[in-house]
Amino acid sequence: MPSRFTPLVNDEYYHVFNRGVNKLPIFNGVADYRRFIKTLKYYQVEGPKPRLSLFMPMTTKLDWDKKIVEVICYCLMPNHFHLLLKQVKDGGITEFVGNLSNSYTRYYNTRHRRVGPILQGEFKSVLVESNEQLLHLSRYIHLNPLVSGFTKDLDSYQWSSYPEYLGLLPTGFCSMGIILDQFKTLLDYKKFVLDQASYGMELEFIKHHLLDIED
Repeated sequence: MPSRFTPLVNDEYYHVFNRGVNKLPIFNGVADYRRFIKTLKYYQVEGPKPRLSLFMPMTTKLDWDKKIVEVICYCLMPNHFHLLLKQVKDGGITEFVGNLSNSYTRYYNTRHRRVGPILQGEFKSVLVESNEQLLHLSRYIHLNPLVSGFTKDLDSYQWSSYPEYLGLLPTGFCSMGIILDQFKTLLDYKKFVLDQASYGMELEFIKHHLLDIED
């Protein structure tokens, strides 16, 4: 992976995202989504641990004191992904996303009998510069499946951290405190997210309409 011109800073939050080469799918079924989420959890922590092939996310204990990043929230879509990350260790995000991308690419190519990269070059990252931006990003990331038309019920969308935020999953791995501590209840956070759903869907419709005109 090419070196970054702008270093990523410890204790700062970043919106990290990437998509498939030529906008092609990077997930082709439940097994792919599950593998990516498993890999997300695995590479947060450095040091001795079982091989990824033997790692069981629901039962294997990891040393969370050895995190190189914290995953605040995430969303996986058919041809791209969004992560909200906090860097804990020097170079942690670059190491984490590099390991994640390389490992998942090897898995995907083996499973689907293909060769070559599946992601569009180096990952993109945007520094979060305010608490307002942090909250907005968590909402934006969690709204992705709804505003893009992949689901009509965010609660049931399995491939994002949104169900974890609502307490619908028995276990999880996201560091949600920085977001949820700003709301009195989980329902207040849900309301915060869904209050922008209609606006987000309108923007998505306008974006695709304009793209159709340009084509």
